[in-house]
Amino acid sequence: MRKRFNVNGICYPDEHYMVNLDGRVREIKQLVDEKKYFVINRARQYGKTTILWALKEYLMTEYIVLSMSFQQMSSAVFQDEYTFCREFVNMIIRMVHNKNQKIEGISGEDLDALEENSLSGHMNLADMFHLLSRLCETAARPVVLIIDEVDSASNNQVFLDFLGLLRSYYLNRRQFAIFHSVILAGIYDIKNLKQKIRPDTAHRYNSPWNIAADFNIELSFTSKDIAGMLSEYENDHRTGMDEIKLSRVIYGYTSGYPYLVSRICMLIDERIKGRPGFEEDSHAWSEAGVTEAVKLLLNETDTLFDDMRKRISDYPELKKMLYAILFRGQSFAYNPDNFVIDIGRMFGFLKEQDNQVVIANRIFETRLYNFFMSEETLDDQSYKAASGMKSQFISGDGLNMERIMTRFMEHFTDIYGDSTDKFKEENGRRLFLLFIKPIINGVGNYYVEAQTRNQRRTDVVIDYLGRQYIIEMKIWHGEEYNRRGEEQLADYLDSYHLDRGYLLSFNFNKNKEIGTREIQCRGKKIFEVVV
Repeated sequence: MRKRFNVNGICYPDEHYMVNLDGRVREIKQLVDEKKYFVINRARQYGKTTILWALKEYLMTEYIVLSMSFQQMSSAVFQDEYTFCREFVNMIIRMVHNKNQKIEGISGEDLDALEENSLSGHMNLADMFHLLSRLCETAARPVVLIIDEVDSASNNQVFLDFLGLLRSYYLNRRQFAIFHSVILAGIYDIKNLKQKIRPDTAHRYNSPWNIAADFNIELSFTSKDIAGMLSEYENDHRTGMDEIKLSRVIYGYTSGYPYLVSRICMLIDERIKGRPGFEEDSHAWSEAGVTEAVKLLLNETDTLFDDMRKRISDYPELKKMLYAILFRGQSFAYNPDNFVIDIGRMFGFLKEQDNQVVIANRIFETRLYNFFMSEETLDDQSYKAASGMKSQFISGDGLNMERIMTRFMEHFTDIYGDSTDKFKEENGRRLFLLFIKPIINGVGNYYVEAQTRNQRRTDVVIDYLGRQYIIEMKIWHGEEYNRRGEEQLADYLDSYHLDRGYLLSFNFNKNKEIGTREIQCRGKKIFEVVV
């Protein structure tokens, strides 16, 4: 059977092209060997279930592993502790009796006692933990408990009661036998579970239950990880791709977010390869192929992006911060005690970089830009204006960027020339992106270079039919600052091996001169527009 890339459910090494997880699994096993209770809380589709499956397989020679998922429980299970205990025990019974699980070393007598009490319908949490303690005491090897999707519990109180007893037994395991190690996995950290149930309530933390050891093992993929997965594919298909170069390109878009990495590869393998322009495998597995895959990915509707929209709607403060970062170039110092930052990091939208809060990856960034702008496009005059003039801006197989920039200058001056400077400073970049979007829509991509995005300067990179266009947008702060901006743009053009760039300056001086001009800087041609 031919191997494929996989983004749905567990990845198996004999069925799927995947990153080698051996190093990560060995690191996690050290925590298990040290009898740790820990939580793997990572964003949606971050590879948690796959890493837990690999860990279970790795631990089975030394431990009895009880691995379950709360997602397999219906919401009715959490209506009271008796129902919960019955289903929790039933999952253990089914697990032990499943021939594929290969769980040996648990006393049949202890299993029978658990089953008999659960069937009575009167087993409460205290009864269940008493019997689980006896099971762990008589087991042939230390017992490890793994619970995936632990935050799927729909009844907060029953679940918190379960966590409370789990904590109590774990802390007193010198007195009561219990699980050697406990591993919980989900999107939410234990301390934030109340925010899942009621995100509109005051920000309170369930610290009495949060006894988890630090889990600092990186689950995102490195460029080297991605190259290893591509090398395996290359060994099977002989495409002629440059695995190292391609892995860096994919990492540049995804920052190693597991789902995004695998989805880009899957799109190249299953939807781009063989299409016009990508008839040869070497054409598909190229930078142009990755760019095409990113375009498809940005236009997909899937659970990851659906979840992004939902979280932004659920947490208005998070939405406000994301908007400020993206459109105003506002910076926020990273502070894990800030609730909004903590929630954004937990959902995978934000990360820490050089002690600042930044958007987690380029794909999310562009998707968020599109999301925010989609709320405005129907009524926005910039979007409407560009939509009506789109044909003017297409030149052969590329864009006439000079005409686009000039027409934006005219449109901006006509429509927004009498607006306050504060309005223009806060909205200028957003209005330009709204102007660009309908022109490249369906054919090209754009993204904002995070390293250059601030309140004074932002670089936009447009990919259109294999060509790239670099536009620097900045607030005018005098001639000296402007010259530095030209030099910075020239450096940036060098990194992209381009000879021509574009500069959009928002000038709020009373005596400013609106217009266009050509600039030569370090052998680069720069077309500047001042509005």
